[in-house]
Amino acid sequence: MISHAFTVTESPSKVFAAINDVRAWWSGEIDGPTDELGGQFEYRYQDFHRSVQKITELQPGKKIVWHVVDAQLKFVDNQTEWNGTDIVFEIGKKDGKTEVRFTHGLAPACQCYRDCNDAWGFYVKESLRSLITTGKGKPNSEE
Repeated sequence: MISHAFTVTESPSKVFAAINDVRAWWSGEIDGPTDELGGQFEYRYQDFHRSVQKITELQPGKKIVWHVVDAQLKFVDNQTEWNGTDIVFEIGKKDGKTEVRFTHGLAPACQCYRDCNDAWGFYVKESLRSLITTGKGKPNSEE
């Protein structure tokens, strides 16, 4: 399982709003709602990655879960490695700060595990964190 975490001084509600503003911190094209329970959005990055996430849990200031309904990763042999996985953001308090805990249910045996771990690390700990703390994400810094 891929896992990343960080803390910020901003409120859980501000963190929640930033996570839901996916276009501000995740590069590529995003179609569909990213902040509605039961909503689905499609993510596309060039011809490299396409995935559809369904928002299955949305607890304001606490938790967001995206279930990967369908995915095609062109850079691995099993292009559907993401299918059926959950992408989870948990928001809580730690030492007087707001903690963001991110997990993506990919097994280390998945071919994309290392690359996906590195990419998620950037998008969560750099781009999302920047959006929360400065109001501006870094969605295209990896391009």
